[in-house]
Amino acid sequence: MIGSKVTIIMATYNRAHFIVETLQSIQKQTFSNWECLIIDDGGSDNTSEVITPILAEDSRFTFLKRPDTYQKGLPGCRNYGLDLAKGDFVIFFDDDDIVHPQNLELCTNELQKPEISFCRYEREVFTGEFNYDFDYSKEYSSFLIDVNDLEKLLNNKLPFNSCAVMWKKECFTNNRFVEHLMYAEEWELYSRILSSGIRGISIKKCLFYGRKHLKSNTGEFFTHNPVRRKSHCDAVALVVKNLKEKQLVTNSLIGYFVTISLDYKEYDLFSQISKILNLPLVQKIKWQIYYSSYFLRLPIYKMKKKIKK
Repeated sequence: MIGSKVTIIMATYNRAHFIVETLQSIQKQTFSNWECLIIDDGGSDNTSEVITPILAEDSRFTFLKRPDTYQKGLPGCRNYGLDLAKGDFVIFFDDDDIVHPQNLELCTNELQKPEISFCRYEREVFTGEFNYDFDYSKEYSSFLIDVNDLEKLLNNKLPFNSCAVMWKKECFTNNRFVEHLMYAEEWELYSRILSSGIRGISIKKCLFYGRKHLKSNTGEFFTHNPVRRKSHCDAVALVVKNLKEKQLVTNSLIGYFVTISLDYKEYDLFSQISKILNLPLVQKIKWQIYYSSYFLRLPIYKMKKKIKK
């Protein structure tokens, strides 16, 4: 794909204090044939004002407001971006992070291979001021990824962070983010894409740096924000449904999702999973015993922990 173009899709919401540094890191890319769609989700700060100088000097950036035809939230903004994308490749960047200068160059090089549909890379997190001492080496190891690695994606042994994968645009021809999901939306979508049988590559090089702070979606999830928790529960149900439809359910995956459901008793996730899978009676009883015994063991575990203290 000589002359390939990359579409960067960036949803933003009240990040005027971070977004300029992010956009500047995009401007410093060693690969120059890109467009960046900055999609405002209805923020109330001065984001538009602070990025005006960058928009004026670099026509590759476009600032847009999410139309009401797309649901408010990150998935709706990204779907809007996908519908506008003109690039051969698509990548999602957040509005508070830093991009390695070689990100687009190295990913597009890998995606020139016809059998490769996505390029995954490593991501690191940082707090406070960012250290711009980048490693510019182009030597790295890599490995192929296909549907046989789906379980590793789902159980996070092979994390697919939203900003750490570049995709060929055709991966989204029949796939979009589920717009009511406010957490784990990329986990659900990316697992759906991988389950379709495409192949990709993972390169062992850090090309993205995520800013760690409590106001991020992930930060809110780990502080038990109910909206994020409910979204994770809904995403699990959608993933299980997709696995069932594509006949990709395994006992180890069932065990993994049942374990997750232990943390979502208030949403009765275990019952949802059992209903979707329509398990044989023997299997259903087995997992019901496992699920119920956990809550019987829990008070004893807590008591032992208290005694040790």
